[in-house]
Amino acid sequence: MEAQLSFCGRRALVTGAGKGIGRAVAVALSGAGARVTALSRTAADLESLRRECPGIETLCVDLADWEAVEAAVGAAGPFELLVNNAAVAELQPFLEVTRSALQRSLDVNFGAVLHVSQIVARQMIAHGVPGAIVNVSSQASKRALRDHAVYCSTKSALDMLSKVMAMELGPHKIRVNTVNPTVVMTDMGRINWSDPQKSAAMIDRIPLGKFAEVDDVVNSILFLLSDKSAMTTGSSLMIDGGFLVS
Repeated sequence: MEAQLSFCGRRALVTGAGKGIGRAVAVALSGAGARVTALSRTAADLESLRRECPGIETLCVDLADWEAVEAAVGAAGPFELLVNNAAVAELQPFLEVTRSALQRSLDVNFGAVLHVSQIVARQMIAHGVPGAIVNVSSQASKRALRDHAVYCSTKSALDMLSKVMAMELGPHKIRVNTVNPTVVMTDMGRINWSDPQKSAAMIDRIPLGKFAEVDDVVNSILFLLSDKSAMTTGSSLMIDGGFLVS
């Protein structure tokens, strides 16, 4: 996808860019010509990303800290492209959900997306430039999963937030969409789902019979950021191998 799409001269912000999908998106956008700012709360991850891809600029900030985010993102912009990828997964049975797990998930999975998007969209509007925002959601926003009460709920809220954003930002030529992956084979995904006994039950519900690879998600995000999807906004692109139709 990087070879087919060009983002030359465009500025992009990617949150949760230290590892996994976010890191891969940042590298892909940079390779396609974008000026990328990678945001993470983990300095070591950002340092290794700079070594891997020296052209990428970095921001080290905790998205739950609204004042710090306002200052850092506001100073780093303006941006024309935004990928809200950062998320936490606090997995607990419903009857054991803690207030701290709920609050952290709300802060990062929902509140941070709203806040970062506000900052970036206001800059787009002030500079009179069109833009594209992709929020990384999950198949868990559409289907109940055991021990995922908070995660499913925050991702479902993210989907609806994205639709409202698309409606209100559309007149400013800002498109907003989500990608909704199944289990993705990041380094962490491979660790968590390498046990065949655990993974079999999920894979049996996926018609394509496999989990998603990181590039499956990256390519979808780049498509939604690009002018190739110029008439697509308010949509959720399922990257689930058919999980939701089974």
